[in-house]
Amino acid sequence: MAIQLKTTYQEKIVPKLMDQFKYTNIHQVPKVVKVTINRGLGEASQNAKALESSITEIGIIAGQKPVVTRAKKAIAGFKIRKGVPVGVMVTLRSDRMYAFLERLINLTLPRIRDFRGVSAKSFDGRGNYSLGLREQLIFPEIEYDSIDQIRGMDISIITTANTDEEGRALLKEMGMPFRY
Repeated sequence: MAIQLKTTYQEKIVPKLMDQFKYTNIHQVPKVVKVTINRGLGEASQNAKALESSITEIGIIAGQKPVVTRAKKAIAGFKIRKGVPVGVMVTLRSDRMYAFLERLINLTLPRIRDFRGVSAKSFDGRGNYSLGLREQLIFPEIEYDSIDQIRGMDISIITTANTDEEGRALLKEMGMPFRY
């Protein structure tokens, strides 16, 4: 399964970033290490159906079965006991990661209503990018009739970049539509 984004990265993006940041070694060039998709489910402790539907939705979107995250300790104010499911998350690496990023950049983000680009300020200071989506319907794999409730998710793109500037340049070259 040859991924277009991976070959583009190796053939075009690496030489461009080496020239832009004056790297002397090819291993200094930032690369995407992993992508994590996370969905917090506040109602999952009372509603088991919400947890099951989230597992199937995130599994369809990512192409990999998600892990159920559980509460580390009890919080009485939120009616949560220790060990109760509070969300689902999946970590994508290698070919699945590049396939997901390609679908996210080229298919999913342009389907958002009134889309003008993603914020360029969502970097964490170490070159990693986080993105929050309000609904799962923007993914073409999700059918409108199959969902029970609109839920959002958080997507984190972890890179080897040392600064936000390097991470931004990497994602911009990959085709991430930033607004300025």
